[in-house]
Amino acid sequence: MNKSVKKIKYRIEYLATLFLSYLARMLPYRFCLILSDVLGDIFFYVIRMRRDVSLDNLKKSFPEKSPAEIKRICRGAYRNFAKTFIDFARFPSFKKKKIFNVVNFHNTDLIDKALAGGRGVILLAGHFGSWELIGAALAHKGYPLSFLVGEQHNYLVDNLMNKYRRMHNIGIIKMGVAARGVIKVLKNNECVAFLSDQDAGKDGVIVNFFGRKASTPGGAGAFSYKLQSPIIMVFPIRNKKGKIDLYLEKVDLSGLPDDKDTAIYEITQRYTSLLESYIRKFPDHWFWMHRRWKSVEDKSCPCIQ
Repeated sequence: MNKSVKKIKYRIEYLATLFLSYLARMLPYRFCLILSDVLGDIFFYVIRMRRDVSLDNLKKSFPEKSPAEIKRICRGAYRNFAKTFIDFARFPSFKKKKIFNVVNFHNTDLIDKALAGGRGVILLAGHFGSWELIGAALAHKGYPLSFLVGEQHNYLVDNLMNKYRRMHNIGIIKMGVAARGVIKVLKNNECVAFLSDQDAGKDGVIVNFFGRKASTPGGAGAFSYKLQSPIIMVFPIRNKKGKIDLYLEKVDLSGLPDDKDTAIYEITQRYTSLLESYIRKFPDHWFWMHRRWKSVEDKSCPCIQ
C-alpha cells in the first residue's frame, strides 16, 4: 500500500472512530449497552471478523464443552468486546460521577497496602472486560496511574486514544521508552498498568496457558523482580445490570528462586494462571479473537524450559 492510499485509509478510520465516539456519547448508556449487543452480533454472524480463530481458541481451551456452548460463549465475547469499545468511545463524556455510577469497586485496599511499601505497584490486566474504563476509574479514585501502551498502526487513531486516556489523568508510557518510564513511575511509588496476555513472539516467556505453551510478555515479571514491586491483577466483571464489578487479586511473589530468569518465568506463570482462573469463570469476558498461541504453534520462538 503506497503512502497516499495509506494516508486516506488512516483518515477514514480516524473519522469513523470520531463519529462512533460522538454517537456513543449522544446516546443513553443503557441504550449503548443494547446497541453493543447488536454490534457484537453483526461482527459475529455477518462480518465474522476472526470468528474461526475465536471458535478454534475456545474449542482447544474448553474441549469438554459442546459446540453449542462454545458458540454461545464466542457470541458473548463479541458482545462484551463491543461494550468495551463503546465504553472507551464515551471517554470524553465519562466524568468521575458517571464512571462511579458504572463501576462498583471491591477490595481496592490491596492497592493502598501495596503502595504503603513504597515500591510502586504493577497493575496487570488482560484483554478481559472493560480494561480501559477500569484504568480511568482507578485514576479518578485517586491512584497515580500510567499505562504502558503499544503504538497503533494508524497514528491518528493512536493519538486520539492517548488523548482520551489523558482526559482521565492517565499517564502514557510508550513502548519505545518503556524501561525508563516504568522504572521512573515505580520509583515515584505510583502505579503502572500493563496488558500482559497477548502473544509475545520470540522474545516472550513460555508459560502454560489453558494446557498449552504460550509466549507471554515478561516485562511485568522483570520489573517486579528488579524493583521488588508488588503485582496486583485487575478483573472487571460486567454484571447482569450492565454495571462493572471490579475485583483485585494480589499475585503471590513469595518463595521465588534466586536465579533471575527462573524467577521471571515463575512470576509470569503465576499471574498467567490467575488470569486463566478468571477466564474459566467468565469465558465471554476475554478477547478470544487474538492468536494467543501463534508463536509456539508456528515454532517461531524457543521454549525456555
